[in-house]
Amino acid sequence: MKKILLFGAAICCVFILGSCKSKSSAYKTAYEQAQSNNSEWEEEDDTEVLTSEEISYESVRQEKVKPVQGEDASDLKKYSVVIGSFKNRTNAYSLKERMTDEGYMPVIAENDFGMLRVIVTSFDSKADAARSRDVIKSKYAPNFQDAWLLERQY
Repeated sequence: MKKILLFGAAICCVFILGSCKSKSSAYKTAYEQAQSNNSEWEEEDDTEVLTSEEISYESVRQEKVKPVQGEDASDLKKYSVVIGSFKNRTNAYSLKERMTDEGYMPVIAENDFGMLRVIVTSFDSKADAARSRDVIKSKYAPNFQDAWLLERQY
């Protein structure tokens, strides 16, 4: 009886441990997808200019934010395009560095709840900010599709 129980337990362990094993094809698929997304970033994209009728003002949030230490506060205006929100400083600075390499002058600002906002562009006009957000969404698609407008409260 003990041999049968021990044999049954061994078969269960082999089955459980064998089913948890990741397949290398899953890693290969993820790697290929990342490479294709990376090549999209390298291609130049001619984005079209949107007319005032085509501008969308969805996702406008009002927050009181201040630049984190070492950031240039003069770059923050009334309306900003936020492409990332993080609790983790490393993630925020990584995205900032990535966008700096793309030619932007991003600013990291912190709200009252400790969320770090990666602001890629900032404007005095809501329409200009909305245009910039839409250009960023189309230029970097499918990345930054959740980019939103921040109306800075003082």
